[in-house]
Amino acid sequence: MFEDLKKAMTQEFEMTDIGLMSYYLGIEVKQSEEGIFISQERYTRDILEKFNMMNSKPVATPIETRTKLSKHEKGDDVDPSYFKSLVGSLRYLTCTRPNILFSVGLVSRFMESPTTTHLKVAKRILRYLRGTLDYGLFYSSSKEFKLEGYCDSDWAGDTNDRKSTSGYVFFIGNTAFTWSSKKQPIVTLSTCEAEYVAAASCVCHAVWLRNLLKTVGILQEDPTVIHIDNKSTIALAKNPVFHDRSKHIDTRFHFIRDCISRKEVQVEYVKTEDQIADIFTKPLKVNVFNNLRTLLGVFQNKKHV
Repeated sequence: MFEDLKKAMTQEFEMTDIGLMSYYLGIEVKQSEEGIFISQERYTRDILEKFNMMNSKPVATPIETRTKLSKHEKGDDVDPSYFKSLVGSLRYLTCTRPNILFSVGLVSRFMESPTTTHLKVAKRILRYLRGTLDYGLFYSSSKEFKLEGYCDSDWAGDTNDRKSTSGYVFFIGNTAFTWSSKKQPIVTLSTCEAEYVAAASCVCHAVWLRNLLKTVGILQEDPTVIHIDNKSTIALAKNPVFHDRSKHIDTRFHFIRDCISRKEVQVEYVKTEDQIADIFTKPLKVNVFNNLRTLLGVFQNKKHV
């Protein structure tokens, strides 16, 4: 497939083959027979130097459990330009470090009027990165191209507007290749409803991915499995006459039912401890965080290449 693509590209454009990729837009690429390891170690070092955190004390997780932030946190005001620069630098790191996406997304909600409390949480992410400089995503060599997704949600976690945070991740093989952590557009009335809204967003992305893969010749013969850890949400998605629980939910979120009936997706239950998308919805304890980080495919460089 690669050789065919290269031949087609060279026929269409003026190109030079300079060998295996090793560095691109701040992303380091190491290739071997076992697979491909991508990381941003050099970029991470630059960020730590820029914000005077290279000598900081490392921590085990990017955010403390039970961390709640609001727009009205105590503390002195922080220069918004400085805070935006810090958060913007961290956002680019989520290209190869999906395990920090939730914490980065949380602090990015306060870029207009940050305080020292918000800055402390943002700098904790830097301290976590200080102790995990050489971590990145490892894509093992595989001929398995089956698309699989996980989605989850917290409930009313935002203290300002009580909206929930959706998280989802998709795999081809055993490593994540696309992920999201985003505040939901509406206030939901239960954990079931919050996870249903999250599932709808996840299914929309699954349909788009299936079409994208189809254009490059990777057909998904079977429905794409979406793993959910809430049985009530699964029942709501599968049962179109589950009226009392769903009559107030906007029609757009019932798109998931249509996709199930067309056999484009299939929702299946997964135990909470195996719900990989949990890492995109809330702060986690160290052991849970590390387990989900591994399941995402985020490893230390020397362990693989």
